Amino acid sequence: MEKMGTQVWNNCLNIIKDNIPAQSFKTWFEPIKSIRHEGSVLTIQVPSLFFYEWLEEHYVGLLRKTIKNQLGDEGRLEYNIVMEQSSTKPYTTNMPSNGNGSEGKNQSMPIPVSINKDIKNPFVIPGLRKLQVDPQLNQNYTFETFIEGDCN
Repeated sequence: MEKMGTQVWNNCLNIIKDNIPAQSFKTWFEPIKSIRHEGSVLTIQVPSLFFYEWLEEHYVGLLRKTIKNQLGDEGRLEYNIVMEQSSTKPYTTNMPSNGNGSEGKNQSMPIPVSINKDIKNPFVIPGLRKLQVDPQLNQNYTFETFIEGDCN
């Protein structure tokens, strides 16, 4: 079954390669791996959530056509997204293809909640202390002592 999924995805890649510039293909489609093929659903693994969003925004039409070409009218694409966190091992989450492209921008999309519950304030740097800096401004020049005249 997995070998068949890889073959289906390789056929899709050949079609996609003929329809987009080589650099775009290398950037957006070479890193994608086929995970499984069950019935009319092909699951592919993408390296990040950004990757998923970019494909859905820019290549969803081409992806939909190639999947339907290979799997028939009932063919669907599902994404397996690798989520990385600095303190834990990477994990994956499945996302279906919404097929709307730019129309799907306003739809809400479930994003996994962080496994690490200790979310630290990104604006606090440990070991950094506040420093009182002398502004070196002349105390005589304030808005209260400003006199409006012809020369100003």
